[in-house]
Amino acid sequence: MTKGIIISAPSSASGKTTITLGLLRALKRAGMNIQSAKSGPDYIDPRFHAAASGSECVNLDAWAMNHDRIRALAKSHAPLIIEGAMGLFDGAPPHGKGATADLATILNLPVILVLDVASQAQSVAAVALGFANLRPDVKIAGLILNKVGSPRHEAMLRGALDPIGIPVLGAVYRQTNLETPSRHLGLVQAQERDDLEAFLESAADIVEQSVDITQLMSLASLANAETTDHPRLPPPAQSIAIARDHAFSFAYPHLLADWRALGAEISFFSPLNDEAPRQADLVFLPGGYPELHAGVLAQATTFKKALKNASQVYGECGGYMTMGEGLVDADGHRHEMLGLLNLETSFAKRKLHLGYRRLIPNAIWNGTLSGHEFHYASTLKAVGDPLFSAKDAAGEDLQNLGLINGPHAGSFAHIIDRQDS
Repeated sequence: MTKGIIISAPSSASGKTTITLGLLRALKRAGMNIQSAKSGPDYIDPRFHAAASGSECVNLDAWAMNHDRIRALAKSHAPLIIEGAMGLFDGAPPHGKGATADLATILNLPVILVLDVASQAQSVAAVALGFANLRPDVKIAGLILNKVGSPRHEAMLRGALDPIGIPVLGAVYRQTNLETPSRHLGLVQAQERDDLEAFLESAADIVEQSVDITQLMSLASLANAETTDHPRLPPPAQSIAIARDHAFSFAYPHLLADWRALGAEISFFSPLNDEAPRQADLVFLPGGYPELHAGVLAQATTFKKALKNASQVYGECGGYMTMGEGLVDADGHRHEMLGLLNLETSFAKRKLHLGYRRLIPNAIWNGTLSGHEFHYASTLKAVGDPLFSAKDAAGEDLQNLGLINGPHAGSFAHIIDRQDS
């Protein structure tokens, strides 16, 4: 049986990621096997989780996945620690579907609320009480006070919270050495941080000193998680060669597990190392940060020649941009890409594109899909037939997404799961 907790907060930037990572590493140091998960669509935080805990982190998406899929992915013999996304009740428009609170109800797990108290004193009680009472089906089991200024400040906070009756599990004082650098909409990737181990060890030290970990773990409850028959997303080909390196790292583990379970042969290669993929029915270029390595990719002659001769190529987001004719980096320099699609993209003029997508494919895939967009790139030119017709989370029609050029296709959308499952 799976026992677990969810770590959430009233808003983004409350410190829940750093506290989660510190907790995972502290438990690993104590010799515990631990499983972690991240709520919602996220490629960055799960890699930090895996580094902290030593176990692969899964995504649990209450908007894009059905309940059986979520419960199957949450099944674990080790204690499960889930990090929420954004604020506890923040989800997709118009009504917040897919929020961390929805995940808590699907799995019947308690929530530990991380409160950023840097600019609060007694008013913290109103925040905690409001979150505890907003939805009766979501249990706030404990509180962690983050960015506490002094012992006097901590005493005021605890005094205000004491009448509410929700346990205060710890108080983390303001830190300057645990700031995580950001890029675009998320963190710098875990594998890009030379100081990753030192960062995780420092986070664990702080959590051990500041939080009653024993009491926190005692609040974990049995999750409504079980291995069930759930429809898997069929592979787009029988054999798939997947790009994997610092430029192309955004591939969801649950999809690769689906493809393997359904008999697909999967191999990996590195475009940044100028490698050619193994012989495969389809080459998959996932998302990532190709714009940071555009100069290297432009000179990767072995990679470029192999992709031009591949029988079928599919790209998502960064991979899609790499399939175009040119990519303009943030400094305004244009780099020649693969030329498989009549596409030009740019980071010189950034524009935010963010949100869930319902997708009906015209190639590569079958059936309706759930996905998301998460990028700042601007499209300078896109000529050809679209890969997807699309709606947003509210069901409103969007412009068609992506391009098809014979055996080559891609879009800015990241696929998460089957929408018809």
